[in-house]
Amino acid sequence: MTQTHHRKHSEGHRTSRIGWLRAAVLGANDGIISTASLIAGVAAANASHSDIVTTAIAGLAAGAMSMASGEFVSVSSQADTEKAELARERAELLADPVAEHRELKAIYIRRGLDQRLADEVATQLMEHDALGSHARDELGISEAMRARPLQAAVASACSFAMGAAMPLVVVLLAPEQSLLRWIAAMTIFFLALLGAVAAMVGGAPVIKSALRVAICGSCAMAITAGIGSLFGTS
Repeated sequence: MTQTHHRKHSEGHRTSRIGWLRAAVLGANDGIISTASLIAGVAAANASHSDIVTTAIAGLAAGAMSMASGEFVSVSSQADTEKAELARERAELLADPVAEHRELKAIYIRRGLDQRLADEVATQLMEHDALGSHARDELGISEAMRARPLQAAVASACSFAMGAAMPLVVVLLAPEQSLLRWIAAMTIFFLALLGAVAAMVGGAPVIKSALRVAICGSCAMAITAGIGSLFGTS
């Protein structure tokens, strides 16, 4: 006697994470790189330990506020554009629903449906949610990809602060005479770890992401340290 088991097929996609993940990775990456670069620059210029700590703390606070305000303004602009486009589409649906139906049908035909099926799909989707269908298939605006200014701002500020705190902790714990070497080594480690974690959350290749983040950050830190060494005092 055989039994047939019907298992529910479920898929876990990560597109809903794109908005906050981008802001969080950008914030943490910027926090690590900018703070470590500031520390490397002033350390290479032979600044005192207290000056280095002050620079790191100021960089953390200023950077977090800058990231939050920058993300809020830019994502708010995106949200305003989305709202304007949706309002325009809503007006067009009220003014000429037949033309909007033809427009949606044409989109489905270009995607590979035959005319009869495209017409049926467009009809049923417009009956269910006309604005949502046009927003998704004509404008490319979906719920997962909608602009969320406050969420992006908070994610950027918090992630920047956490990223900036990493080199700050190194400054507080590392020996003063070898601080620059400790900052360089630990920053590369932090950046590689960030790239790997972001890749795992987003489902991207881990090694490639870790190397990309670490190499770009190392170049920025090396340039800043070089400038500090060039213009510093003994």
